[in-house]
Amino acid sequence: MNTEMLLKELKFKAVRSSGAGGQHVNKVSSKVELTFDLQNSEGFTEEEKELLVQKLKNKLTKENVLLLQCDKSRSQHKNKEIAIDRFLKLIADGLKVQKPRKVTKPSKSSVHKRLDKKKKQAFKKALRNKTNFE
Repeated sequence: MNTEMLLKELKFKAVRSSGAGGQHVNKVSSKVELTFDLQNSEGFTEEEKELLVQKLKNKLTKENVLLLQCDKSRSQHKNKEIAIDRFLKLIADGLKVQKPRKVTKPSKSSVHKRLDKKKKQAFKKALRNKTNFE
C-alpha cells in the first residue's frame, strides 16, 4: 500500500452540513465528502484490490467507488483531516488477512472435570428437593 499515491488519488467535495444551525449555516459548506475510485487506483496490486472489494463491499458503490462523509467539526479543514484518517484506517483494516483458525478438541481431562462438576452440581440440587415421607 503506497499511502502517498493513495492520498493523491482522493477527491474531495465540500457540501452544506445537515442538521440544526444558526445564522451562518446556509453560507458555509463544512461537510466533506471523500471519494476514492478503488477500481482505477494505482496504489494497490490486483490481489489487494480484490481483497478490499470483498471486505468493503457494503461501503462501495456499483462502480467500486468508496464514499466517506464527515461533518463532525464546524471546520472544513478539520473534517477533511478526519475523513483522511478514517479512509487510511479503513484501508489498513481491509488489507489485514485473518489467519485461519485451527480446529481443536477439548482434552480428556477437561471433559472429565466438566462432567464431574456437573454431577456435583446435580447432586447438590437434588438434596434441595423436598421429599414427602408420608
